[in-house]
Amino acid sequence: MTGAGGMAAMASMFDLTGRTAIVTGGNGGIGLGMARGLASAGAHVLVAGRDAEKNRAAVAELGGEAAAFRADLTQPDAARAMVDDALARWGRLDVLVNNAGTNIRKRPEDLSLEEWGTVLNINLTAAFLCSRAAFEPMRRARAGKIVNIGSMMSIFGAPFTPAYAASKGGIVQLTKATATAWAEHGIQVNAVLPGWIDTALTRRGRREVPGLHERVLARTPAGRWGVPDDLSGVAVFLAAPASDFVTGAALPVDGGFSAQS
Repeated sequence: MTGAGGMAAMASMFDLTGRTAIVTGGNGGIGLGMARGLASAGAHVLVAGRDAEKNRAAVAELGGEAAAFRADLTQPDAARAMVDDALARWGRLDVLVNNAGTNIRKRPEDLSLEEWGTVLNINLTAAFLCSRAAFEPMRRARAGKIVNIGSMMSIFGAPFTPAYAASKGGIVQLTKATATAWAEHGIQVNAVLPGWIDTALTRRGRREVPGLHERVLARTPAGRWGVPDDLSGVAVFLAAPASDFVTGAALPVDGGFSAQS
């Protein structure tokens, strides 16, 4: 494609004007970075999170027709209510980003069953519940994009992340299962595996794990920590028509961390 017509056609492949996206955990960190990308491409964005003040701040930053939904998404009724809220506002649901997550950094022998359950419920079960809630409106439209947020811990192990690593490994397998189940309905499901991104969660990790900062820089070919806006572009790609033949993939966005031996 060349000339003005070709440029316009290329731009349309990444145009989300008039589409509706939900971003769970979209009020900060990686989720807010992805929400910014989706909003800048024209999408209506519903930010879902438990902190009402952070929700309000995120909506104010996103502007346009962005809105917030406050809920504990480990509850099945909350996931369905979130989807219903988006449908009531904009009449459609095109994109779901399952980003909400947490971590409890303890060695396996020190992790309680309650702590294990907390991490698995927030990171994995909530993604399942939200995906299930989004399925019906996407099936009716015969189109939809689901983006699940994994981690480097979907690939690697670390002694202080037993529950987190299990949940993020599960995210990749959930992605593959739903991608194969729902492809016939025009729904694409993919995972993004962020590397070490500078967020409140990883800043806490640097305080709790001595030497983590230095080890990350030494292994990352890009020579820096990522920032939330490094996830904006991949969010748009996986939400847009450009990725209509991409499904079941797990895409690292990590500055080369996973490519370095």
